[in-house]
Amino acid sequence: MSNELEKYIQSYFGLQADDLQKMIAFFEPIALKKGQYFLKAGHHADRLGFLQSGIIREYLNDEGAEITKWIATASSFITDLTGFVFQQPARVNLLALTDCELFVINQKNYAQLGSVIPKWHSLEKMFLAGCFRIIEDRVVMHLSKSAEQRYQMLFSQKPDLFNQVPLQYLASMLGMTPETLSRIRKKAVSSALNPNPNPEQVPR
Repeated sequence: MSNELEKYIQSYFGLQADDLQKMIAFFEPIALKKGQYFLKAGHHADRLGFLQSGIIREYLNDEGAEITKWIATASSFITDLTGFVFQQPARVNLLALTDCELFVINQKNYAQLGSVIPKWHSLEKMFLAGCFRIIEDRVVMHLSKSAEQRYQMLFSQKPDLFNQVPLQYLASMLGMTPETLSRIRKKAVSSALNPNPNPEQVPR
């Protein structure tokens, strides 16, 4: 079983070794090829996946337009959280942008965790609260930060994405047009290469 999954669960939940192994045993490895879906909108969101490697695009369709909600990278959990928790049809699509390796737990096995791990119900509350906090943080970022600030935050956290993911997906995720993102990137690169464009302003 995946060391990364074990490390994540251990660091997040702080389980004892025996409980950790019980939880890990419920996950099954799967592989997705580039272009395959982990989940499609309208389908039952009956799986929770841990992304071991690769990149997953989370997007929804709005009146024929695709809106990228998030780009998931390694060591992330993926699902339609509302659909998974409340057993509703998914509202988002989860599409592999690269070949991916995942560890997956289905809804039936997820429901059994409380019967084999005594502290699971309190741990689950912490896990779900953390997931919803991440979603809330993204909303606050879109409402309170400028386009340039949103770009800088993503670039500082995940710079490799800008070489791995089509820019129109990143622009959509950041709530801007591809043209705006290109302009901001060009300005940022220019500033990095020329931190003191006017030599007369350089202190001597």
